[in-house]
Amino acid sequence: MYRQLQLVIILTFLSILAVAQQPRKIKLIQADIMAYNKALGEGVQRIIGNAIFEHDGAYLYCDSAHLNDATNSMKAYSRVHIKSSDTLNLYGDSLYYSGDTKIAEVFDNVKLIDNKTVLTTDKLVFDRNTGIAYYLTGGHIVNEQNTLDSRRGYYHTNSKDFFFRQDVVLVNPDYVMNCDTLQYNTQSKISWFRGPTTIKGEETDIYAENGWYNTITDISEFNENARVKNGDQVLTGDSLYYERKNGFGQAFRNIQVTDTVQNIIVTGQYALYDKTQGYTLITIKPEALFIEKNDTLFMHADSLWATFDSEQKTKEVFAYYHTKFFRTDIQGMADSLIYSFADSTMRMLGDPVLWTDENQITADTIHIVSANEEMKELYLLNNAFIISSDTLGTGYNQIKGRNMTGYFTENELYRIDVVGNSETIYYVREEDGTLTGINKAFASNMSIRLRDRKIKQIVYIQKPTAVLHPEGELGPSDLFLKNFRWLSDRRPLKREDIFVW
Repeated sequence: MYRQLQLVIILTFLSILAVAQQPRKIKLIQADIMAYNKALGEGVQRIIGNAIFEHDGAYLYCDSAHLNDATNSMKAYSRVHIKSSDTLNLYGDSLYYSGDTKIAEVFDNVKLIDNKTVLTTDKLVFDRNTGIAYYLTGGHIVNEQNTLDSRRGYYHTNSKDFFFRQDVVLVNPDYVMNCDTLQYNTQSKISWFRGPTTIKGEETDIYAENGWYNTITDISEFNENARVKNGDQVLTGDSLYYERKNGFGQAFRNIQVTDTVQNIIVTGQYALYDKTQGYTLITIKPEALFIEKNDTLFMHADSLWATFDSEQKTKEVFAYYHTKFFRTDIQGMADSLIYSFADSTMRMLGDPVLWTDENQITADTIHIVSANEEMKELYLLNNAFIISSDTLGTGYNQIKGRNMTGYFTENELYRIDVVGNSETIYYVREEDGTLTGINKAFASNMSIRLRDRKIKQIVYIQKPTAVLHPEGELGPSDLFLKNFRWLSDRRPLKREDIFVW
């Protein structure tokens, strides 16, 4: 008896559940005329004039319709309107709707309005079960200041998410975005994109293959082959973060900044860009390449900074701490370095050392002036010291003074003027290389002439004192001027050496 009662309860429950799961019938609420026409099919009602239907909470309006009770479906014509909720309205010229599947197909002059979002297309399928509407033949969306076009699109009316495919174009008053795949939320105004994507603005062009963009805040993140072009500068990296309104950006991993006007490339693993303050910072193994017609100067420091003007043109490059550079004809190192494009001058600060040909050059501060991609003048300020190895012996030719000015022709040093407390130690040799003696001289000032990278003449000015000592006469300590330092082991001999301090 108990089991029979259980069976009755189960069967009753299943019958109730089956009734509940049966699709609801489409109801005719009102119309001017209702008639039957066998030509339309068995059980098909013809509805004419101001027709209103209801199905599962949604209302459908049209001028005329064919309602099929047997299949629980209908066709609607002229001024079709589906009101699915307080905010969601769908319009078109004609419609096919199934009450069993709750799927509507709307044709011609289709318009879907959801709050401030308007979608227009020529055919739209709307699934009321999932709340998803989609088109496959091209659509146009307007959402406040943003408009969007694509070949295919899917709108999730519940989450307010659009998914667009193929020939996607998002137009904003400040930029135009083109991509292959885009997700856009009409409430947050954030778009997520996939595939090759370009964002073109008045001053900034962006390319990436993965990322997101907030159209309200103009904040974005770009990944996969990301690139930002601003004026003459191009920034690339594995990942870029950019705030367009205030011109602030960050880049991460495999970064490269290219200045197409100044012919500079700067690489590193982290970069910070601040348009308002007018600078770019690159750190974590940064390297700067100053590209010239016949050669390239490679520079490394703990951090590299570039400043630019209001037109985004680079003004100066700053290298801070453990700075080293290499070019085939000149190398150097210093605590810090500044290069100014206005006067084409490199300023080396903090225990600077410069090597050119056989010469090692030091001072408290070193300035190198260039023109037309060639060195023109060299300024050694305070404690100037030039050393070169005596190529046929073990000694060193030395020039010392308070300040020095060097002059170049075709990047070769040909003259040095020494001002204040001038001293020299010079190994004098015959043309066959025989050592004549070691000349040790003092003067207030002196002028030195070089040819083929060797000293050919020294002119001592004001109170000169010079003694030519035969070989072996001077003791070891007398062969070196005060503060002598030979730093050949620190000299970068190839590009890779600039990373070794």
